[in-house]
Amino acid sequence: MQSRWSATEVQEFVTRYAPKGVNADLAVRTYTTRLLGSDPRLVLHGGGNTSVKTVMKDMLGEDVEVICIKGSGWDMGSIEPAGLPAVRLEPLRKLRALPKLSDEDMVNFQRINLLDSSSPNPSVETLLHAFLPHKFIDHTHSTAVLALTDQPDGEMVVREVYGDRVAYVPYTIPGFALAKSVADVFDKNPKVEGLVLLQHGIFTVGATAEQAYSRMIEFVTLAEDRLGRQRKPLAKGTLPAKIASVPEIAPILRGAVALEKNAMAGSAKRQILDFRTNSKILDYVNGAELARYSQQGVVTPDHTIRTKNWPMIVPAPDAGKLGEWVGEVRAAADAFVARYHDYFARNNAKSPVKKKELDPLPRVILVPGVGMFGIGATAKDAAIAADIAENAIAVIADAEAIGQYKCISEYDMFEVEYWSLEQAKLGKSNEKSLARQVAVVTGGGSGIGAATAKAMAGQGAEVAILDRDLDAAKAVAKKIGGKALAVACDVTDPASVKAAFDQVVAAFGGVDIVVSNAGAAWQGTIGTVDDEILRKSFELNFWAHQSVAQNAVRIMQAQGTYGCLLFNTSKQAVNPGKDFGPYGLPKAATLFLVKQYALDHGKDGIRANAVNADRIRTGLLTDDMVAARSKARGLSEADYMAGNLLKREVTADDVADAFVYLATATKTTAAVVTVDGGNIEASLR
Repeated sequence: MQSRWSATEVQEFVTRYAPKGVNADLAVRTYTTRLLGSDPRLVLHGGGNTSVKTVMKDMLGEDVEVICIKGSGWDMGSIEPAGLPAVRLEPLRKLRALPKLSDEDMVNFQRINLLDSSSPNPSVETLLHAFLPHKFIDHTHSTAVLALTDQPDGEMVVREVYGDRVAYVPYTIPGFALAKSVADVFDKNPKVEGLVLLQHGIFTVGATAEQAYSRMIEFVTLAEDRLGRQRKPLAKGTLPAKIASVPEIAPILRGAVALEKNAMAGSAKRQILDFRTNSKILDYVNGAELARYSQQGVVTPDHTIRTKNWPMIVPAPDAGKLGEWVGEVRAAADAFVARYHDYFARNNAKSPVKKKELDPLPRVILVPGVGMFGIGATAKDAAIAADIAENAIAVIADAEAIGQYKCISEYDMFEVEYWSLEQAKLGKSNEKSLARQVAVVTGGGSGIGAATAKAMAGQGAEVAILDRDLDAAKAVAKKIGGKALAVACDVTDPASVKAAFDQVVAAFGGVDIVVSNAGAAWQGTIGTVDDEILRKSFELNFWAHQSVAQNAVRIMQAQGTYGCLLFNTSKQAVNPGKDFGPYGLPKAATLFLVKQYALDHGKDGIRANAVNADRIRTGLLTDDMVAARSKARGLSEADYMAGNLLKREVTADDVADAFVYLATATKTTAAVVTVDGGNIEASLR
């Protein structure tokens, strides 16, 4: 591992933050915290922490000795000084004299000693840092160090590497007990440069930020060097001759790990998937002993709240036997749930404080021959689970290469998983109406499609924007932010549609809502219009809807968690305009297509509904089109655009709201919602 320390960058941080009242100690602490936090081999998603002991002024202008330590909710890779709240140091040190201290009292005491009451909660390891005398302290969950300590004889292995340069601390759950344990170990070894917390992580200390950081880099490098010697490869298992693809298997997996399915309500509480594969992941999941080493438990306790304590393993998907594989996947999910229930009951019986069982579904799936999937309530959560699982794979593979992987005990895993201070890191919030759902919007690069994609995302959906103009789709995805996906797709090309849906499945694991919106308008008197124009209109305004819907249905059926098809049909479907037959005819056919999908796939819990909109200013209704349609109706352009009963212009956002409503109306199918300000001729029952 290479040091990335730069004296020039250090000075830049000091100079940058000085005008904001940040002292040099905290500015440098921010710099080295970012160095550590930006390397996933050291820190992942809220793990690890750093601190500095310094002097700051309180509200009275008096100098106070404080410890600035990483606060809850801050990521080390992008931390700001505000993410290192200052806590009065002397009161914290006095706590060491107590025989015991509850987690609640510890958190409360730390908060009442904050220099700024609006600061985030200091790390659960604040007292550990406070009880040690060093000015700068760094803590990481180095994959290399964990691979050495996560062994049956882990202490002996790391002693061979570090000798007396570090002290060794047996595993203890973070908090007051660990802080006292570490302080006691240090008192017996006051000259050490760091501490290895067995099966947890590593601390390094220093009089300066550079010294603590350099020691971390050196110690991790020594661990990496040890892992490079006397290695043995993972034994390979056997695989089918032909492995099924990710787009084929992901919806099956996603359906199997849905948290809830309510057929009567037509709703499901789904999870989002994040797929990963590479040579290291494949070596791991293809291992002959995967069922042993992958099921031992987490590589460091911090990971359990994101991944649970073990992943779900499914058989390698034989491309020629996917029908059988579906049953095997469901059996694997049932077995995982049963095992989790047993795990909870067994360990809850031992726990002094009785817990309420969390959901028993997996957060990681291992698929021999394919790779692995992270699982979460959102695409972000799924990516975090996948990141941590990939990190665990690296640790376990290294541990197996030099010995045999062994982590903390099952009961210790349970205590961390159900520890209130760990669960608090996940936060609690009410989910939005489309949370945990994947929405696909065709023609999403502009107009109604763009407005609908934004509206769906605003209600919590993971959104894929399909458009022939990829740059336009990317622009919409960028505005939405998060994990919004832009996909190039020509909806008149069935191969392009299938490839686009496969790309969405690879990104999120499946599809739940499809807004088939892409369209264009052709004009002409029906008795004289060229066949080519009519055929082009049918290709886009009818056949493309069929192609999109068919691909959606194949995925929704594989998931078995219902679904929603939404179509933009236009008022032309029921109220044709003069010289507008080339557009209205295929739209009318699409309106009946909606009803046919509702009729044929209601048994699958798949709803099909339509929105009839009229006179929306979009790329479809151009200035030239407005002029032409106004002339055809003998109206001024102003009267044409306000030509409805309410005399109100209808916008793309109004149409988007209708699509969102239909997406949430779980007991509505074969419906047509009119969004046109009022047009009696186009009204339906």
